Amino acid sequence: MNLTDFNSAPVNSVRQLVRPCADIDRWIEAIVSSRPYADLNALLRTASNSAFPFTSAELATALAHHPRIGDRAAGSSSEARMSRTEQSGVSADQDMARRLSEGNAAYEERFDRVFLIRAAGRSAGEILESLEGRLRNNDAQEFAETATQLREIAVLRLRNLIDAP
Repeated sequence: MNLTDFNSAPVNSVRQLVRPCADIDRWIEAIVSSRPYADLNALLRTASNSAFPFTSAELATALAHHPRIGDRAAGSSSEARMSRTEQSGVSADQDMARRLSEGNAAYEERFDRVFLIRAAGRSAGEILESLEGRLRNNDAQEFAETATQLREIAVLRLRNLIDAP
């Protein structure tokens, strides 16, 4: 979709389009209600700054749709397709896959949620290093980092939905 079509599309269509980017109602409404956008950068700025900060409930809702790093999202939904594309560079040999799986389990036990990181453009080794480092965070630090990663993912996904001018 190009930006002109995005700006003029019906509200419900835009809501459906952007929901897979971040399933957070306040964020979606900010994107929708700020239309029309003069350019793609204005849209991405709104996406980066809206619904700040996310609440615990919003973060939990959004994380419910994210697969573990190293797992491939199943299904044919827009969000599953986005996730598979984002994790396409996370190829791992058996040892790395095992280490990511163990790290995911340790993270979930420690923080009671899935480990979230913008995987696009990162190798399995870089992701594992980040995962291991973030296990040392306290709850508040990790909540903030998870929210930051979710925001980065949402902006990247939104960027990929809008055709470049």
